[in-house]
Order: sequence, then C-alpha cells, then structure tokens
Amino acid sequence: MNRTKRLLAATVAAAFAGLQSFAGNDLTMIVGTYTDQSTSEGMYVYHFNQDNGKAEAVSCIQSGNPSFLIFNDNATRVYAVNEYDDERRGASAFCFDASKGMLSLINSQHCGTTATSHVKNMPGAAPCNIMIYGHHLVTSNYNGGDISVFPIREDGSIAPESQYLCMFKNNKVDAHIHCCRITPDRRYMIANDLGNDCIWRFDINNASDDFLGNAEKAFLSNPKEIYTAPKGTGPRHIAFNKKGNVAYLIGELDGSITVLGYNNGNMRELQRVQASLTKTLGSADIHISPDGKFVYASHRLKDEGVSIHAVDAKTGLLTNVGFQPTAAHPRNFAITPNGKYLLVACRDSNVIEVFRRDITTGKLTNTHNDIKLGKPVCIQFADK
Repeated sequence: MNRTKRLLAATVAAAFAGLQSFAGNDLTMIVGTYTDQSTSEGMYVYHFNQDNGKAEAVSCIQSGNPSFLIFNDNATRVYAVNEYDDERRGASAFCFDASKGMLSLINSQHCGTTATSHVKNMPGAAPCNIMIYGHHLVTSNYNGGDISVFPIREDGSIAPESQYLCMFKNNKVDAHIHCCRITPDRRYMIANDLGNDCIWRFDINNASDDFLGNAEKAFLSNPKEIYTAPKGTGPRHIAFNKKGNVAYLIGELDGSITVLGYNNGNMRELQRVQASLTKTLGSADIHISPDGKFVYASHRLKDEGVSIHAVDAKTGLLTNVGFQPTAAHPRNFAITPNGKYLLVACRDSNVIEVFRRDITTGKLTNTHNDIKLGKPVCIQFADK
C-alpha cells in the first residue's frame, strides 16, 4: 500500500469513527483532481459539515484527470471528464452509493470520435467541463475547440458520442470551449468560447425524449453567436441569477466580470468590472451566493485569491467590495447551500481552503480547516 492510500485509509477510519458528530448538517462532497504528476488518484468523497466547516474523508476512486464532475438530478450518478489531449480524452460515468459514500465505475467514452475533419489539434482534446441535461451529457473540449454530446442510457452508462460540434470560425483563431450551460428558460444551451471571445447559443432538441434520444434529430442545432466580448477577454465560466434575467461572465484573460442581461435567448452587456487586482491571465470560476446578494470569482497566477462583489437587488449590477487572498492557483470553488462557507480548490498548494462567509458583508475569513489533497480542481455538493 503506497503512502497516499495509507493516509486515506487512516483518514477514512477516523471519519467513520466521528460521523455521529455531523448530525443533519453533513453534506456529501466530491472533489475532482488532476492525477498527472500528482499524489491524487482520482475523485474523492467527503462529508462536509456546513455548521462547523470541517470535512471528513470517506472514500476515493481511481480515475485519470477527472478535473471536472457533476451529479445527476438525484445524486445517484456522477459524470466526470478525463482531461487529456491524447487518446485517453473522454468522459466517465460512476454509480454513487450515498449510504456508503462510495463510487463505482460504470463506463467511459472518448470525445471527438465522430469528427470527420478538424482544423487543428486532436478532436475532443482536453475536455475540461461537463454538463448533463435530460438524457444527454455534454463536454466542453478546451484544446479541441469543440463540443461532444453523449446520450445517457437508462442504467446511467454513457453511450458513444452522438454529436460533435467543431467551433472553429476559419479566422486563424483557435476556438477554446470552456463550459456549456442550459439557459434559465430551458430553451437553449450556451457555450463560452475563450479563444473566439464569444458566447454561442444552440437550440435544444429531444431533451425529454426516451433514453438514447431520437436519432432523426440532433440534440443541439442552429449555433449562433449571441455575445461578442472585447478581444482578449477569454470567456470562461458563467453564472445566472435566480430570476434568470442576469448572467455573470468571468473573463480568464483579463480578470473581468461582464454583467449580461438575458432575455428570450439573447444577451446584452450591462456592465464590465475589473474583478482581479490586475489584468491577470488566470481568472477561473464564478458563483453567486445562495441569497443572491454577492458574486464571487477566483483568480490565479499573478493574483491568487477570490474577489467579492455586491449585487444591486434591482439592476443586478456589481460593486467591488473586497479581495480574499488564497493559496496557490485557486480553480473551482463552491459555496455551501446554507451560504455559511466557501471552499476553494487551490491546485498548486494541494489544498482545499475553507472560508467562513459573512452573510452581511460578503467578506471571507480563513477557518484554516484545510483539506489536503493532491491537485484539487473541482468541488461539487450532492446536497443543494
């Protein structure tokens, strides 16, 4: 047994010994990681107490570079990317037993297998984000500059790629698709393209069809560019407010947050604010607090931390209110459903930092309840 496994076994034993102290505030949390040049072996399951801010390790499962993951609607399945540039690129499905906190592999599929031609790079290369809607799974493939669609079978397994969309514009600019989201009205899917500095919109077909869908009509159709960002923005992640009429877009390449009005499949720019301390090249993730009063964004490389922004209740516009330094290379982060804690995956420090959130000011305080883990990237709670 290697050192990582021994440490995990000891931590798991301690976790089960102390589970009674977690009561009803215990959340199920799964963390995706990078396994290359890392002590990490894949995905890790924790119990996180949203009352005291402490975590206990439960289990792990081996998987290659599961950098981003998502639960299905009832948290019985987990789907994760395998972020590689080579033949290992793809997505994997896992069965999740919540009573035991255990994951088991169902199957995996490769991205880009239905591509007939490609401008550059391997089709489906570097899937970095994953989305589920109805009986379809969608991966955003960063280095491929493309999108892969997979039907989901009734047993939760992933069927082979059914649709492949290359987003290169033939403008000598590399497309870099970073995330896809369903719009609040459930009519469209949008895709953030960091390379082309834009947001694409697709019509959704067959979302409620039987498993494996309708082969006569593709799941996504009619791609249209609905927002063009200033050159060098690098659209990365996006978050919609609860009303569904305002979205917040983080720009990876300039550290900006763009406030976008959304209506009937269209977007218009309302505001741009400088979120990072400088125009860093590494802004990463963005989320809205459960009460809708604050927007948070993570920033890497030159600025290492989380910016804090107050939301105007009437307009949705932002006011900068603070910046919380973190450990190195903060990537994805998550806010507990009760809004009390914000957890940041700091990849290059091999730690998830746990911050207490002031619900009045939005400010963050480091609890130092660190979760030590090799190259953490993505944090997801099963409990919403």
